[in-house]
Amino acid sequence: MRWWKIAGLAGLAGVAATGIVLARNERQRRAYTPAEIRDKLHARVNASAADAARPADPAE
Repeated sequence: MRWWKIAGLAGLAGVAATGIVLARNERQRRAYTPAEIRDKLHARVNASAADAARPADPAE
C-alpha cells in the first residue's frame, strides 16, 4: 500500500470520528428543556457574579 492511501484512509477516519463526536454533542445539547437551559444559565451568571464580588487575593 502506498503512503498516500494510508494518509487518505487516516483522513477519512478523522473526518468520520469528528462527525460522530459532533452528532453526539448535538444530541446531548438538544436533550435539555428550555427550563433546564435557563436554570443552568442563571447558575452560571450567579457563580460569575459571586466570583466578581470576591476581592482578589494579593498572593496570586
